[in-house]
Amino acid sequence: MSEKISLITWMANIHIRFVTWRRGNKVGTDRFGNTYYRAPSAIAGVKERRWVIYAGEPDASKVPPEWHSWLHHTTKEPLPEGNSAFHKPWQKEHLPNLSGSLQAYRPPGHQYAGGQRVRATGDYEPWTPG
Repeated sequence: MSEKISLITWMANIHIRFVTWRRGNKVGTDRFGNTYYRAPSAIAGVKERRWVIYAGEPDASKVPPEWHSWLHHTTKEPLPEGNSAFHKPWQKEHLPNLSGSLQAYRPPGHQYAGGQRVRATGDYEPWTPG
């Protein structure tokens, strides 16, 4: 069963697809399947418009650093995919933002994590006026 979307969201998606088809020049695709576009600026001195069409659920945290720098006009061209300036061997692979999902972090004592927390160790003394 597909997820229902509002009429406004549906119309916005149609508009974005139309603008991309009409004016978008495809620049590339990242390892997550996101596709990046640019629209050439007709006015001198105005930055070109750059945007991304996400593969699957829109999640800005899925944009790799080399594409993020290009989207925000930090670099003129996107850096190569395997650039060692951004990819260090100790870095973990991307995880989507889990906030609001069932996989979100729940600290000990959270209602959804059982509601039980470890009792205080006795090093806490509440302040009392006096």
